[in-house]
Amino acid sequence: MMHVRRSPEEIAANRQRYEEHQKKGLEFAPKALPAPSPLPAPAIDATAIIHQETIPGGWYWSTALKRSEALRIDQGEGGSTVALVAWNATDTSERLNLVDTVKVQWTTALGKGRVIFSDMGRVMFSLIEDSSGAHDCLMGGSTAASNVAKYPGVKTRNTRDNLVLVAGKLGFTRRDIPSILNLFAPVRVDDDGGFHWRGKLSNSGDYAELRAEMDMIVGLSNCPHPLDPDPVYAPKPVIVTRFRAPAPAVDDLSRTATAEALRGFENNASMLA
Repeated sequence: MMHVRRSPEEIAANRQRYEEHQKKGLEFAPKALPAPSPLPAPAIDATAIIHQETIPGGWYWSTALKRSEALRIDQGEGGSTVALVAWNATDTSERLNLVDTVKVQWTTALGKGRVIFSDMGRVMFSLIEDSSGAHDCLMGGSTAASNVAKYPGVKTRNTRDNLVLVAGKLGFTRRDIPSILNLFAPVRVDDDGGFHWRGKLSNSGDYAELRAEMDMIVGLSNCPHPLDPDPVYAPKPVIVTRFRAPAPAVDDLSRTATAEALRGFENNASMLA
């Protein structure tokens, strides 16, 4: 890739345009998102449950997910980071895109009321419940090398290799693995661009519910985050429940919070036309 050197004047003009667009986007955004979902997690109506799976610490799982279904991911036994990837089931070249998710919503903070975009400008998930609000969409997951450095002399599983296995079983290649959303990973960025683990942002037993806005294939990996300060490799099991989600109301926050979300759902509607 050729690096293009830009003049200070061009850099300043680009920053000014960015800040103008950001201001317009934030003016439309809600002044405050709702409070985190209550703990403990309320029971799901048994008649709505389609499947329930326990993912042991260090392991992975994948599932089909139909539009209007949802996944509840529940830590259950304590702190665990769950890496999530997803593909459009109809056209698997469309996949999760966290860069656009952050860019068009003007924030890296994903929580109840936010949406997660694909690389085609469509909404894949709506976060309809979330007790945490501490998720990482920037760093990616653990690798064999990061685990060796962190847990010397210990045999461990890691997120990257787990997702390679998920992809292979689904008929994909390594290159088909999209960017990773780390649920329950309280990572924050300081003013100098450094990444830090803020453990006080997490609660034991946190859960999140993601409603599918298109038919998808979803992959999950349950391995410690690279920044998790615990020196012992001991990820706890997580419980994943696939269920029929309640129909969204007319004023559903995920669908109305930002102009970008509205456009994303308009793009989704074109799939059904």
